[in-house]
Amino acid sequence: QVQLVESGGGLVQAGDSLRLSCASSGRTYGVGWFRQAPGKERELVAAISWRDISTYYADFVKGRFSISRDNAKNTVSLQMNSLKPEDTGVYYCAARETRAVAVARNAAEYDYWGQGTQVTVSS
Repeated sequence: QVQLVESGGGLVQAGDSLRLSCASSGRTYGVGWFRQAPGKERELVAAISWRDISTYYADFVKGRFSISRDNAKNTVSLQMNSLKPEDTGVYYCAARETRAVAVARNAAEYDYWGQGTQVTVSS
């Protein structure tokens, strides 16, 4: 059983940056960052595959967000730049045990979830 703990959320102004971290208690393969805004469904923001072969970014964050992994620390980070008020939501880290070169875009493909970290961007 892998445990995931997110950190790095907070309240920032539009245009600011935040760096979210997802610390894992064990080795993970595919990792995704999802977010959920009030009244909306959870959506995939970015993902990275096994061995970092592939990455995925939702259109609404391309060019602003970057996902990366530190294997030595069992951590996957999400660097978020040029934040917008519409980026507000709870950000969740998810991990899967499947060793796949393609990223997983569906929440159902992930085996473990963190508790989430709140990101609030004021205008």
